[in-house]
Amino acid sequence: MSVDEIQIPSAFDPFADANADDGSAGTKEYVHVRVQQRNGRKSLTTVQGLKKDFSYNRILKDLKKEFCCNGTVVEDPELGQVIQLQGDQRKNVSNFLVQAGIVKKEHIKIHGF
Repeated sequence: MSVDEIQIPSAFDPFADANADDGSAGTKEYVHVRVQQRNGRKSLTTVQGLKKDFSYNRILKDLKKEFCCNGTVVEDPELGQVIQLQGDQRKNVSNFLVQAGIVKKEHIKIHGF
C-alpha cells in the first residue's frame, strides 16, 4: 500500500463557523439578556451585546411601548451600551428581538433561569 492510497479523515474544526463572516445580525457574539435583583421584589432586565450599528434608543423606545415598562440606555466602559428595563422581561425581550429580526434565536443567551 502506497502513501497516496492512505486516506486521512479530515479533522473537525469547531471554530469554522466563528471565522465565517456573512454580515448578519449577531453572528460573531451573543446577545446577553440578564435579570438583576434590586431591592425587595423589584428587578432589572439588561440587554447587552447588540451590534453597534443599531439605534439603541429606537430599540428601547419600542421595548418600552411593547411591554409597558420604563427603561434606559447606559454606557459602560467595558461592555459598551447596555439597555436596562424595569421588571423581569427576559422572555419578552428575547421574543421581541427575534421577531423584529435584530438577532437570530441561536445567538441569544438568557441568564438567570
